[in-house]
Amino acid sequence: MTEHLTLDGGTLAYDLTGTTGPLMVLAHGMGDSREAFRFLVPTLVEAGYRVAAVDLRGCGESSAAWASYTRTDIAGDLLALVRHLGGPAVLVGHSIAGGAVTIAAATAPELVTAIVELAPFTRKQSMSLRDLRVASYRRGMRHLLGTTLLGSTRQWAKYLDVAYPGPRPADWDTRLGQITAMLAEPGRMKAMQAMGRTPPVDAGEQLRNVRCPVLVVEGSADPDWAAPQAEGEAIIADLPTGLGRLVIIDDAGHYPHVQFPAEVATAVLTFLVGTSQDGDRA
Repeated sequence: MTEHLTLDGGTLAYDLTGTTGPLMVLAHGMGDSREAFRFLVPTLVEAGYRVAAVDLRGCGESSAAWASYTRTDIAGDLLALVRHLGGPAVLVGHSIAGGAVTIAAATAPELVTAIVELAPFTRKQSMSLRDLRVASYRRGMRHLLGTTLLGSTRQWAKYLDVAYPGPRPADWDTRLGQITAMLAEPGRMKAMQAMGRTPPVDAGEQLRNVRCPVLVVEGSADPDWAAPQAEGEAIIADLPTGLGRLVIIDDAGHYPHVQFPAEVATAVLTFLVGTSQDGDRA
C-alpha cells in the first residue's frame, strides 16, 4: 500500500514492508521508481528489517514538481522519512541516491547507522580519451546525454539497453513500459533532466565526514564508468580509513540489485552483520 509524507515543496510516496526490526530505507536512481527494489525487499524483510522503499522527488508516485533535485535535496527527503518512521536507519541508495545517502550519513549521523551505495554517483566525474575507448561507456554516455539534453524517453530506453548487459528480469518488458509511461507524465522528464544536470560535488565533499560503515556495490559491466571497480575503490579511498568496503557483482551493469538481487542481498546482509545497528544479530 502506498503511503505519503508531505514535505515543504511536495509529497513523497513510499511503501513500508515489515512490522518489526531495524529500519532500512531504499532509494532508487533517476528515471526510476521504488519498483526497482521489487526483488530485494522480500529478502530484506525476511532477514528481519522494516523496509521502506521510497519514490524520489519527481519520480514514481511522488510529486513531480520540486524547486530542485540535488543530492543534498534528496538526502533531506530521506532523513525526513527516517524521522517520520522512527529511526535510526540503514540507508541504501542507487546511482544519484548513492550520493544522497552519503550526504545524509555525514550530516545526520544520529539517524544513519550504515549506508549502502549501489553503483553510486558520489564523486565529481571526469572523462578522458582513454575512457572513450571503452565501447559500452561511450554508448551509455551518448544516450545519457541524449536523455538529459533532449528529454527523450527513446534515448532513456536505449541507455537502459546498455545499462542492463546480460541477464534481465522476466518482467523486463512490462517494467520498461511502466518506466516509459511514468516519464510521459507531466513534469517527470523535466525532473529527470534536472537530476542528470546535477553534479555530485556535494556528495564528494561529504565523504570525509561520514562516520558510519559504508558498503559500495559496483557491477563489473556497469557502462556508466570505463572502470567500475576503480570508481568504487576511489570512493572507498575518500572515506575515513577503515569505514568502507567494496563488493563487485560480476557481469552486472548499472542495476545490480535488479539483475542479481540475491547476490546484492547477500552482500548487504553480510556487511550489516556486526555493525552497531545489527549487533544483536551477529
